[in-house]
Amino acid sequence: MPDNSDQLSTHDAPEDVRNDDIKIYVDGNIAHRDEAVVSVYDSGFMLGDGVWEGLRLYDGYLSFLDEHLDRLYEAALYIDLDIGKSRAELIDAIWATLNANDMHTDVHVRLMVTRGKKRKPFQHPHLSIFGSTIVIIAEHSKPDESTIERGIRLHTVPHHRGLPLTQDAKLNSHSKLNCIIALNHAIRAGADEALMLDPFGFVNTTNACNFFIVRKGEVWTSTGDYCMNGITRQKVIDLCQQEDIPVFERNYSLVDTYGAEEVFLTGTFGAQTPVFEIDGRVIGGKVAGPTFHRVRAAYKKLIAREVTRQS
Repeated sequence: MPDNSDQLSTHDAPEDVRNDDIKIYVDGNIAHRDEAVVSVYDSGFMLGDGVWEGLRLYDGYLSFLDEHLDRLYEAALYIDLDIGKSRAELIDAIWATLNANDMHTDVHVRLMVTRGKKRKPFQHPHLSIFGSTIVIIAEHSKPDESTIERGIRLHTVPHHRGLPLTQDAKLNSHSKLNCIIALNHAIRAGADEALMLDPFGFVNTTNACNFFIVRKGEVWTSTGDYCMNGITRQKVIDLCQQEDIPVFERNYSLVDTYGAEEVFLTGTFGAQTPVFEIDGRVIGGKVAGPTFHRVRAAYKKLIAREVTRQS
């Protein structure tokens, strides 16, 4: 691999020593991170057989929790995975983890559910006879604000977000190998993350985030047919409509993308992150543009309103 010591990521965050001693939830037990373990027979470890959600805690408010749980339970239904807990019980488990760590804000929560421990090391779901495995990792994690000034570099890779006939990209599954291969390809090309096309060659998403471009004051994103149905993605679309920013879910190509005035990414962790370079082509003069800042400001106001409402 090339020396990418200056590489950025949409998940960059300053180191926080408090994370060295966090407590992690595993199937009802909350233990120090060094003692929190799952079986080597677990379906998630063995096969990537599971689904997950990433959540953010802002000033005591778990952002858009209902939407995240809707997506989790819908995915579990699709893959015939019995989570084994009601929504209320799962919410209690999340808060128990946060309270055990005395966490109140700037926290990232990884909620993972697998098909559980297997009787034998094979893929058949009926071998998972012990019930689901639920793990909740909460870390002190505040996005690195310098990413806004430095921007992300993307490289278009030959690996696609595929058709639902193979593995539906809307599933937030533990099986992320396709995206990891894409990311490795981009890193070898000297970029930070991978830009992935859909099966028909239209611009789709990155390996980790949803993707937006701005052309002549209009915000474009993919149709959503071949990408993760991102919670933050939808919030940005809604905010654009509320702010009278023209926004379109449509097919568009690399021709449209290279000529964009602005490009930015969305995701639960970083909210919105600007892109300054794609395939060696500079975007927006390597400066986060006015539409990005307008959307980001509206998103921060939305979070602040939700914090107040929950309080």
